[in-house]
Amino acid sequence: MRARMALEVSGAELDLVEVSLRNKPARMLDLSPKGTVPVVELDDGTVIDESLDIMLWTLNMHDPKGWLGPDGDTLQAMLALIEDNDGDFKHHLDRTKYAVRYEGADPEVHRKDAQVFLDGLSARLNQNAFLMGDAPLLADWAILPFVRQFANIDRARFDASNDAKLSNWLDWGLASERFQTVMKKGSRWAE
Repeated sequence: MRARMALEVSGAELDLVEVSLRNKPARMLDLSPKGTVPVVELDDGTVIDESLDIMLWTLNMHDPKGWLGPDGDTLQAMLALIEDNDGDFKHHLDRTKYAVRYEGADPEVHRKDAQVFLDGLSARLNQNAFLMGDAPLLADWAILPFVRQFANIDRARFDASNDAKLSNWLDWGLASERFQTVMKKGSRWAE
């Protein structure tokens, strides 16, 4: 979702193709043997198969909403926050949401550990309207889909466990036209 949001805001022209991860197309696996989405193949044959890399690639070409921030320091701070999301928080999210996939994973322990990251987001939102200031930037759009996944495990518990500002930020993102636009399915894969 985050790659699609950045591609949409940048105005990148592309063919969006939905794939079934239960029946991965051979062409997709040829492009990216790890078999995960998203995968972008550029006209020159370059393959980008990490969502944050896709976001940075497309926004570096065209960033009409200023998602990369007003200066290099802001971008570095955002990348550090996103790294925390993509590392520790994602680790605990997966083991809370999909505990049966991880031998010995206790979802309650991982929920508690994930909460540390969420508390940090709440602290930011108590200082600013968005994670990095008064406008949504790369960090907001890169982290939102993961917070959504975590909240969707048990939304009532999420709301009860978190500052209202974090729940309101999540609701803002989910209701945004940008998020609603990228949630629409593309055409299905055809050889």
